[in-house]
Amino acid sequence: MIDDRVMARIEQLAGLELSPEEREALKADLTRILDYFQKLSELDTQGVPPFEPLPGQVNAWREDEPAESLAQGESLANAPEQEAGYFKVPRVFGEP
Repeated sequence: MIDDRVMARIEQLAGLELSPEEREALKADLTRILDYFQKLSELDTQGVPPFEPLPGQVNAWREDEPAESLAQGESLANAPEQEAGYFKVPRVFGEP
């Protein structure tokens, strides 16, 4: 079960501002999803081969070739926030 503390953290990380009704609905949905994955983990998969989405296909690798990039000012032109010539984004890990 997802408690209020975990739900608050999810909202913060996702940048959501939910109403109490939306919060409860999302909490219920996430709980159902986690319950489903728990049920899947109980399946006996002994002897089941790994999933191969496109049997016989291989990755088509290409050479990494340098090319011109955007100028710093051009790349930052639409940034909501910037600091000292870099994109400034909210902290994701650690204490705020």
